[in-house]
Amino acid sequence: MQLMENVTMATSNANVTKESKVLEALQSSNKGLTAAQIEARFGVGNARSTVSALRMKGFAIYANQNTDTKGRTKTFYRLGTPSRAVVAAGYRALAAGLV
Repeated sequence: MQLMENVTMATSNANVTKESKVLEALQSSNKGLTAAQIEARFGVGNARSTVSALRMKGFAIYANQNTDTKGRTKTFYRLGTPSRAVVAAGYRALAAGLV
């Protein structure tokens, strides 16, 4: 039992470190990062789940799609500022006891 708890703690500490590195990169990048860039640079297994975890912690990470001249679509994740409507919806959810 003790061994399993240590493994769980080590795994969660590694995730926090990877999330913080991704968050730092998003803060310093104006253009944003693709899922492939996040996975390659930070050793993240699934960029979408990492971005989702950061969103659940309250960071406004937006996914913007860009299509190149050959018709290939890439999704760029970027850190932004939430709109007033999003902030208001969050406060309404808190007031209603949904969160």
